[in-house]
Amino acid sequence: MPPTRQELKNLVCQEIDRQGEVAVRASQAILEHPETGFREVKTSRLVAEAFQGMGVPYQNGMAMTGLKGLLRGGAGEGPTVAVMGELDSLIVPGHANAHPDTGAAHACGHHIQIGALLALTAGMQAPGVLGALSGRVALLAVPAEEYIEMEYREGLRAQGKIEFFGGKAELIRLGAFDDVDIALMTHASSMKEGKLMLSTTNNGILAKRVQFVGKAAHAGSAPHRGINALNAATLAIQAIHMQRETFLDEDTIRVHSIITKGGDAANSVPADVRMETFVRGKRLRAITSANRKVDRALRSGAMAVGATVNITTYPGYLPMVNEPSLAAVYKANAEALVGNVPTLPHRSSSSDIGDVGHILPSLHPYVSASTGTAHGDEFLIHDYEMAVLTNAKAMATTVIDLLADGAQQARHVKGEFQPRMTKPEYLEFMRGLFKEESFTE
Repeated sequence: MPPTRQELKNLVCQEIDRQGEVAVRASQAILEHPETGFREVKTSRLVAEAFQGMGVPYQNGMAMTGLKGLLRGGAGEGPTVAVMGELDSLIVPGHANAHPDTGAAHACGHHIQIGALLALTAGMQAPGVLGALSGRVALLAVPAEEYIEMEYREGLRAQGKIEFFGGKAELIRLGAFDDVDIALMTHASSMKEGKLMLSTTNNGILAKRVQFVGKAAHAGSAPHRGINALNAATLAIQAIHMQRETFLDEDTIRVHSIITKGGDAANSVPADVRMETFVRGKRLRAITSANRKVDRALRSGAMAVGATVNITTYPGYLPMVNEPSLAAVYKANAEALVGNVPTLPHRSSSSDIGDVGHILPSLHPYVSASTGTAHGDEFLIHDYEMAVLTNAKAMATTVIDLLADGAQQARHVKGEFQPRMTKPEYLEFMRGLFKEESFTE
């Protein structure tokens, strides 16, 4: 008699427990060596060495630092389920584990995603498991989920090394998802609604780099001969704030800016001021509407003082939507591990799994195992067993349900899904968002 689904799940969970310490140590090693997007050389090498040690065939160098391993079921052809983990960190210099030179820090918990990916890989290779599954399991270590260091990424783009600034968008472009039918990953969280939680929708993003160009002059003796680009930027930010009452609550618009260069010297009228800003929203239509208002505000700041403003708009991430039929499979397995699994309302944060979810059925649950606020200097994983091992078990047992019994459940999920875009439509849409404009009084 072939093993039942529950027997397969038991085998996987036992193997994850048996090799759990190795996966946890991998997460902690990544925590100690944080790297930002498209720079994750050490983290990528760690994953490659782990795949090699487990005998997993893989491709590396995808979108510079990404990897894709592959496990084949032995029970015949079937869909491919991708499980993802993210390689990159943020820049949070005040974090306890921040890199002393770069300020990079895992203040969002991506390091536990990689640990969970490796734990799942080990579990799926427990004797007797893969032989009972149809189809394949793709193991994707993805770069550059955090949309940061835009100037650096623009340099990579100019060199032809990347086109999009997000790792999953790059992997879509490069074909890494062409043979994938279903995708899932789990994100760390400090939310207390449950130990494992389902998400529903999240905001999408447009990103902007802005340069205000003025005229330098002596700030003390001849400010009247200059054009103050910092004043232009300040007015523009205030004008953005004055738009906020026009944003509909149900669109969850978020506009947040940083000034990356405020001038060159305190005794010279600032002539070159640069900023970055995100425009987030629940729906694409709302994002594009808010983006037009932000552009007006940027132009108004420049016009008020007689400066020039150069605005570059980049495609960011599409709004995230989770596939209900896939969520139902995950929920049953997660509840078997931790009890109640709540479903969260819309969240105004963003992730590039939203891009994947427009093309194929995807799922992005959360695991609560941390303290502090995400992206803050106090965000720390406090429960590695939950964050890495229980997380991995929930995803691995979901994969078993999808690919066991001739992969009937995976075929059902795939059949229920209605793509919002084909890959060509997605690439055309994203490329159409890119825009460079210049405005002078």
